Amino acid sequence: MSTGPDPHEVSADDLRYLLAVARVGRLVSAAALLGVDHTTVRRRLDRLEAALGARLLDRGADGWQLTAIGREVVERAAPLEGLVEQVVAAAASGTDAVRGTVRMAAPEGFGSLFAAPALARVRAEHPGIALELVTSTRPLSLRGSGFDLAVTVGSPAGSRVAAELLTEYALRLYAAPSYLAARPAIRTSADLEGHDLVFYVDALLTVRELDLAPELEGMRLGFGSTNVFAQLEATRAGAGIGLLHAFMGEGAAGLEPVLPRAIDFRLPFMLSQRSDSPAIDAVGIVRDALRREVAERRDELLPPR
Repeated sequence: MSTGPDPHEVSADDLRYLLAVARVGRLVSAAALLGVDHTTVRRRLDRLEAALGARLLDRGADGWQLTAIGREVVERAAPLEGLVEQVVAAAASGTDAVRGTVRMAAPEGFGSLFAAPALARVRAEHPGIALELVTSTRPLSLRGSGFDLAVTVGSPAGSRVAAELLTEYALRLYAAPSYLAARPAIRTSADLEGHDLVFYVDALLTVRELDLAPELEGMRLGFGSTNVFAQLEATRAGAGIGLLHAFMGEGAAGLEPVLPRAIDFRLPFMLSQRSDSPAIDAVGIVRDALRREVAERRDELLPPR
């Protein structure tokens, strides 16, 4: 009768290799993280799957993805990383410095202009914390172990973790002075009819909270981009009237607000945290730094109407 995998055949070090691949999704990236070559990573994973008698990873379009069993193994093995960090800290001359690696996911605009400075301060104050920032405006599924913290527009899709409100932010209309000077004055929402809108690409918009173009009746999408910085520059260059993050458009050189009292969309940035993150103390420090950044710069996110 089969008794299942023998614990003595399962290497804790091989589990670390699985955790690395689960974190970054690619063998080459995991190899760089571990300081080995990718063939070593593949060999260790093969050995772990053989020892457990189960397939842990499948190749997907965007890299390696955990199987259902792989996700369960990773969730149970995640504390190993934290234990290693604790051992290193204990051996570092008795220092109480917090150590660990924290990966954050955030939309590109917020990630670049708010998360990045907050993370930089964490790094300066806690050199034992390594920080990774991944920017994307696509919905994030937090079923696996890819992120310790995630900021999303609205609650993350398909997530098994709770999301809490980090802050609201405003989206407003802006245009280049040259664009406005060449056209009739815009005094009411009705005057927007026929104007080109600069915003996201409709067909590629996967965050339902950002499906705001239909709210601007009479406007047509003249320039669409998945990149908010491209939207900003296109608006500045006169491609149309941009529906931009207020923290990017307000006071920006070469832009004027358009109907700021009438057009002011408020959307939520939600914050999610993996409950099984191995670097729980480091994650807490990063979370607090992010909240402090948002609190101190609230007027940028929500400028007065």
